[in-house]
Amino acid sequence: MDNSKHRFFIALLPPQDIQDYAHKIKEYFAQNYNSCHALKSPPHITLQPPFEWQLDKVPILEQTLRTFAENQTPVPIILKGFGAFVPRVIYINVIKTPELMSLQSYLMAYLEESLGIVDPVSRSRLFAPHMTVAFKDLTRKNFRTAWPKFEHQELEFKFTASHLTLLLHEGTRWNVSAEFPLLAQSI
Repeated sequence: MDNSKHRFFIALLPPQDIQDYAHKIKEYFAQNYNSCHALKSPPHITLQPPFEWQLDKVPILEQTLRTFAENQTPVPIILKGFGAFVPRVIYINVIKTPELMSLQSYLMAYLEESLGIVDPVSRSRLFAPHMTVAFKDLTRKNFRTAWPKFEHQELEFKFTASHLTLLLHEGTRWNVSAEFPLLAQSI
């Protein structure tokens, strides 16, 4: 029995064509600004930040997420333009729709109540949905050079997120561990 802890997080992933587009932007940052850390995960909107979980208890985590997802409706997502967390993060902006904000809030409360998973930082600040394209290894100097090029760049995508995705950190990168369809019908 493996009771070692591994890192996981829960996110919404866009359809493949939008992932491909976002991946090209990440590659642009890697090539032009020496910022490649964002390439270590698929393009995503984080709902539950990284947490540690025992491998032998993953079935419990998966069943909890399955139960949660079955009672949630698919969520309309709008990606519009770029945003930044000064001085080191550039991202594709995600519009704060009521559906997305509710899903994230319900998920955090559900995970805390059912599994004791809590992210202290998320408790103290408002959810700011985004899809990171450069961070961590983007230097302040490169941020100042890159941000004016992206600040007013147009981008707009709309899609419906139909799954929650559980991602697992496997040494050097995050990979999809499991997906859970959002099955409830809208009223």
